[in-house]
Amino acid sequence: MKYSKLILFLFLVTILVSSCKHHQEARKPISQASGTFMKKSAERNKKLNASEEDQIGIIIKSNPKVKYMASTKGYWYTYIIQNSIDTLTPKKGDVAFFDYNIKDLKGNIIYSEVELRPQTYAVDKQNIMSGLREGIKLMHKNEKVTFLFPSHIAYGYHGDDKKIGTNQPLLCTVTLHNFISEEAFKKEIQLRQAKALKQEPISEKEQTKPVNKIEDTLTN
Repeated sequence: MKYSKLILFLFLVTILVSSCKHHQEARKPISQASGTFMKKSAERNKKLNASEEDQIGIIIKSNPKVKYMASTKGYWYTYIIQNSIDTLTPKKGDVAFFDYNIKDLKGNIIYSEVELRPQTYAVDKQNIMSGLREGIKLMHKNEKVTFLFPSHIAYGYHGDDKKIGTNQPLLCTVTLHNFISEEAFKKEIQLRQAKALKQEPISEKEQTKPVNKIEDTLTN
């Protein structure tokens, strides 16, 4: 009886070990396939980036009078209006007020400045195009800059699901009007609210009506 139990135990152990080996061997092709996919994907992205940089290079060379500078963040830019007096630039914790347009590399307008204005942006706290996010932090007040953004720091593979297509590099002209701290911005909103209330005295009948508040773009 003891020998029968021992034989049964050894039999079960053998099956378990065999099963583990089988599962380990079955996972190898999946790992290899995954590695191959990642390698091919990286190669495609590398070729795409090189192609877009060539397109941007052609634009830069086609107009030698316009001086484009390469940034460390992967985009190119040129000043239309430069402020050489101020030294401060927007940083996290500031609110920037700007206008901009979006064009393709041939100069065709995708979104006009009128369509996109006004822009109120909490620096590094709101989700905007990554190239634009970095570009704004380069600018001084009242500067106007044209940026050339490769697609990987624009809208990438998906585009914007409207007018901007897949893997589309963009040309954006940005005017930074001003930037202030979030604290100053909130105080400004409160001041506007107070002025709005003073302009139209509230009668007894209207006291029960809700007051229309100026929208706080930081929290909406």
